[in-house]
Amino acid sequence: MTTSTQPTTTPVESVALPVTWAPRRNRAVLLTLCSVLLVLFTAIAFAMPDNWQLNDRVAMVCSGLLFAAVGLMLARPRVSADEQGVTVVNFVRSRRLAWAEILRVNLRQGDPWVTLDLADGTALAAVGIQPAGGRDQAVRAARALRDLVEERGTSR
Repeated sequence: MTTSTQPTTTPVESVALPVTWAPRRNRAVLLTLCSVLLVLFTAIAFAMPDNWQLNDRVAMVCSGLLFAAVGLMLARPRVSADEQGVTVVNFVRSRRLAWAEILRVNLRQGDPWVTLDLADGTALAAVGIQPAGGRDQAVRAARALRDLVEERGTSR
């Protein structure tokens, strides 16, 4: 489904700015998992027998920190819209876009997340809106973003 070209059959709700879309369920699971991993690796480091040296214990704690850092990176994605434009925060990078830079919002059947077609001819993944946390919620968010792009991208 390309949300920018197909008419909606349900009434469109107007979105009050600023608004942020993020996969909250994924984020909750990842943040919990990060905490558990950090506590677990730290507990293992201190529970090891006396023949473990200090550098072995530090390595265990650092491993827990590394795994937690990866989990936190996976929990970063979000899409925020305000009066000036859209901020897309993905796993590693974030990008600020003016409304006029976004031509189309796409969420087709089977897509892992929304993609934005940009005025420079490229596409940008917007991982913060993804069906993994609920297809209906993702479709509503994509439609709301599409409506904002149509309203603010051409009228300003």
